[in-house]
Amino acid sequence: MDALVYPYPVKYAELSDNIELAYVDEGQGHYTLLFIHGLGSYLPAWTKNIASLKADYRCVAMDLPNYGKSSPGNFFFSLTFFTLVIDEFIRKLQLKNVILVGHSMGGQIALTMVLNLNTDILKLVLIAPAGFETFTEPEKLWLRQTYTPALTLSATPEQIQQNFNLNFASNQLPEDAKFMYYDRLRMIEDLLYYTGYSNMISMCVNAMLEESVFERLDQLTLPTLVICGKEDFLIPNRLLHPDETTIALAKRGASRILKSELVILSPGGHFVQWECAGRVNDAIRDFIR
Repeated sequence: MDALVYPYPVKYAELSDNIELAYVDEGQGHYTLLFIHGLGSYLPAWTKNIASLKADYRCVAMDLPNYGKSSPGNFFFSLTFFTLVIDEFIRKLQLKNVILVGHSMGGQIALTMVLNLNTDILKLVLIAPAGFETFTEPEKLWLRQTYTPALTLSATPEQIQQNFNLNFASNQLPEDAKFMYYDRLRMIEDLLYYTGYSNMISMCVNAMLEESVFERLDQLTLPTLVICGKEDFLIPNRLLHPDETTIALAKRGASRILKSELVILSPGGHFVQWECAGRVNDAIRDFIR
């Protein structure tokens, strides 16, 4: 993935199991914001947030293993696996006063991490988080049978672009975000890499289903900010839960967290941190203050 162009200088952390984790490290401050991207994404998804927030905080964003510029590998991709990698990464860089900022699957990873591990995380920021929506066993089976490696491998460029479009309230990939689509096309050119990537995506979907956090949200003691876009087309799942709304789901999840704040932005889709970057950044600053 050397062909991918990142907005900030890329560094690498050598972790156990031959994992080489790509990351960017910008800004300084008392608090460190550690950004965790979502399913099928990568660290450039945080470009607009880092550009602003680095003026006040140390901003560290990583590519999870098998994503972006981080090393690929035949790992058992579970949320627990990702939390252990992130925990080792924090200790490797000796990060202090850490606030986890997770988007979508990254939000569920952040929740899993603070629920399962004895960490020194100070606060959580969950942006359009996975983990609030729950699924019945038949629904889980349908999702597993649908989101297979073959589905990712067989997607045409037109289907890939439509998938990106669904992340935005306008149902249209913004001009300044089109690099994400072109980066995906570059990934497809390496069939061996993309086959492993497709297998990983399927495993990540299964991990989110199997490592549910909703029933454990009342165990959280950290101050938590939840930010959602009102026009999120991906969460809740529109096929399985057509009568559910983003606002109702966000309120249900946030209400289970003792020290939570909920911000709903409109117009804003699943990639609300990109579409509404200024308001998201302001909300994060207010929350930290």
